[in-house]
Amino acid sequence: MSAPLSRCAWPGDDPLYIAYHDSEWGVPEHDHRALFEKLILDGFQAGLSWITILRKRENFRRAFNGFEPAIIANYDEAKIERLMADAGIVRNRAKITAAIASARAFLEIMEEPGGFDEFLWRFTDGQTLQNNLTQLPSQSPESKAMSRALKARGFGFCGPTICYAFMQAVGMVNDHLTTCFRHRELGASSR
Repeated sequence: MSAPLSRCAWPGDDPLYIAYHDSEWGVPEHDHRALFEKLILDGFQAGLSWITILRKRENFRRAFNGFEPAIIANYDEAKIERLMADAGIVRNRAKITAAIASARAFLEIMEEPGGFDEFLWRFTDGQTLQNNLTQLPSQSPESKAMSRALKARGFGFCGPTICYAFMQAVGMVNDHLTTCFRHRELGASSR
């Protein structure tokens, strides 16, 4: 019998959270649409725990048309009201309207060379920042710069703490604790 893996403490013993930690959190993401989805979901997390959003992620994907920005950018008041009535998602009008504004901003950025992927990854010079942590920070100079740039472009619900959580989720920073098996794996894969 092998010893249990040493991992970050935050997933606890929740199987969904453990699967997210072990296979998704901190893995470098470069797909434009997937980056958009994760940023919007992190915005919906504001004031809530990530596990709440994770448990509702499939409902969000259904309600928000697979997080296709070109569709979301055209949402009207009737669609907003349907989303406000959808118990499967976080029903917050400000976050919903921010997602619509963010989709419009995303489409503008996609017209630029490198698109959304390059726009975001420039804050870490296109590399995963390798942190050697024993506890996780809530923001960084890079997340503050990203937040300012996103807000200037019209994105909503993207403060420095949300941006830092996003950077962790999409592998812009390797914030697995140094005692976690994923820290070594992701550190090795980013070299």
